[in-house]
Amino acid sequence: MELQNKNEITKDMFEPAHREDKNKDVIKRPTIKYWPDVWRRLKQNKLAMVGLTIIVIFLIMSYLGTKISGYSYTDQNYDKINVHPGAEYWFGTDELGRDMFSRVWLGTRFSLIIGFLAAAMDFMIGVVYGGIAGMATRKVDSIMMRFAEVIYSIPYLLIVILLSVVLSGEGGGNSLAVLILAMSLTGWVPMAILVRGQVLQLKESEYSLAAESLGATKGWILKKHIIPNTLGPIIVNVTLTIPRAIFAEATLGYLGLGLQPPDPSLGNLSNDGLIGLAVGNAYQIIIPAIFISLIMFAFNVLGDGLRDALDPRLRK
Repeated sequence: MELQNKNEITKDMFEPAHREDKNKDVIKRPTIKYWPDVWRRLKQNKLAMVGLTIIVIFLIMSYLGTKISGYSYTDQNYDKINVHPGAEYWFGTDELGRDMFSRVWLGTRFSLIIGFLAAAMDFMIGVVYGGIAGMATRKVDSIMMRFAEVIYSIPYLLIVILLSVVLSGEGGGNSLAVLILAMSLTGWVPMAILVRGQVLQLKESEYSLAAESLGATKGWILKKHIIPNTLGPIIVNVTLTIPRAIFAEATLGYLGLGLQPPDPSLGNLSNDGLIGLAVGNAYQIIIPAIFISLIMFAFNVLGDGLRDALDPRLRK
């Protein structure tokens, strides 16, 4: 009887196991959402941040720069014609005695407005056209893209010049709306081709097929699933479209087909400065050319930085 009691199993023989340190061998990583992670990686690209800083400074100064010099961009002082940059006129004056500092910053404002609005028009037309072509049947897609390829095969700047000449009438210059319209009629094609390629790829993905099997329409799938997943390449393309539109406007202004006086643009100022170059007033063309170069540089390096930051394959 005593032996049986010694071999009896009781609950006192067992104790619950306790883990000394639950987090001892756990590898932790903070959860980072997509867009905060994009911004984090963009900040690590020093060249892209330099470009972003230049763009922000130009945006601010394009509105403040016309007020801080104390001279209006339309005021003419015939006693101060072709004054070189100095303490009184920071960027000098032109052949009519107008302050170049105010005119250059106002020209920067108009050039940026043209670039942003032209890019916005390209974005809207290109996304809609490319999205429809990608989701349509093969026959409709083929017809739409052949039409786009015909337009794309013609030199971009040539179409802009021809349209601006036709739409400007006999005035010899263009308004802001005419320039934006002329650029938008051709500039949307690269965006449409990009979006159409992305749509063809993503519409065969699992989440698109699952939504279609549940009865979702093609338009709903395009709006809710496909377009949001193509925002990365679209944003990069928009960033690179802005300097292209600014350069096209500057070229038109240099050829005398830009904005009508007295509204200046960087292209118009470069065209006007070409006259002063022959008489030793090189600053009248050098300063606008530097501004155009800085804008082109800033948007291009920012676009390259965004392309790397938005690529999920480069995420660390």
